[in-house]
Amino acid sequence: MEQDLPGAGEQVLLVGLGNPGPRYAGNRHNVGFLVLDELAARIGGKFKAHKGGAEVLEGHLAGRRVVLAKPRSFMNLSGGPVSGTARFYKIPPSGVVVIHDELDIPYGALRLKLGGGDNGHNGLRSITKSLGTKDYYRVRFGVGRPPGRMDPADFVLKDFSTVERRELALNLDRCADAVEELVGKGLTAAQNTFHVG
Repeated sequence: MEQDLPGAGEQVLLVGLGNPGPRYAGNRHNVGFLVLDELAARIGGKFKAHKGGAEVLEGHLAGRRVVLAKPRSFMNLSGGPVSGTARFYKIPPSGVVVIHDELDIPYGALRLKLGGGDNGHNGLRSITKSLGTKDYYRVRFGVGRPPGRMDPADFVLKDFSTVERRELALNLDRCADAVEELVGKGLTAAQNTFHVG
């Protein structure tokens, strides 16, 4: 399996997962959107509605052309906007990077990988189905496990705790750094740098 994104001249699609609308803006499930906002600030531009079904921003990151995309659908229907946007920009699944929340990783920890299962994540399940392959990149932002017997579905639809919010800006910044490293130097380099904690 390929471990690096397509050639340097090729565009890369960076997808942040979340639910649209102010009600969900600060939820753990929306961490993909929050990381994309950080990357957009680095690129210097504004998201615009796109016919592929996502809010998009085109620019350059780590020396290559990228398209940032936030699906305008709800999380469990992310696949349509992701595959539609990828098709429009002629980006193969091997050039797609999905940034999402991950329950099985401690809060703030990052894991990057190519391919794999959806681990119960409805956004990933939808994307895999629409792209027709599991072989796209994932940048997983740890949100930790819910306390006590709280339903994981309820947990991810809650805002970050007061304690978590103290480190949130730093963790989002670090996740954006990891995406840049993946785009610029490849998966192995990014894993070696960011697979700590």
